[in-house]
Amino acid sequence: MVQESDKKLVSELLFSYKDKKASIIPVLQAIQKEHRYLPIYLLSYVAKEIGVSEAKIYGIATFYENFSFVPKGKYVVKICDGTACHVRKSIPILDALYNELSLSKKKQTTDDNLFTVETVSCLGACGLAPVITINDKVYPTMTPDNAIEIINSLKALEVS
Repeated sequence: MVQESDKKLVSELLFSYKDKKASIIPVLQAIQKEHRYLPIYLLSYVAKEIGVSEAKIYGIATFYENFSFVPKGKYVVKICDGTACHVRKSIPILDALYNELSLSKKKQTTDDNLFTVETVSCLGACGLAPVITINDKVYPTMTPDNAIEIINSLKALEVS
């Protein structure tokens, strides 16, 4: 069942586009920003409103790595494991975060939906390696201890 707030969000976005087909990616981005993932039930609604097949919407949503069909945490932590970060020890940072948050490669989001930890191929900040981002904010020259400190400060913000 599509919520009224979702219908309003999609309608407002489509209103600003003369060519509705050009709005597919921005609409999916807005839905993901709102829900922290793409609920499958909304893809059918978007397809109908834009006037394209569900397969087209699903194809776009699965093509781009940035879209997710699984809910993500409030804080999305991305650890770069590109060459520069890897040789400067990004894996110990990943291991420390997994340990601190009780996560793994298979379980990337905490039970309270506060944190999601992902590895990425490159964050484009090789000179600052090793790098993590949290909700797109860059944290350069990371160490396992620094990463845990940042996580703990975010946890503290949630409690206060």
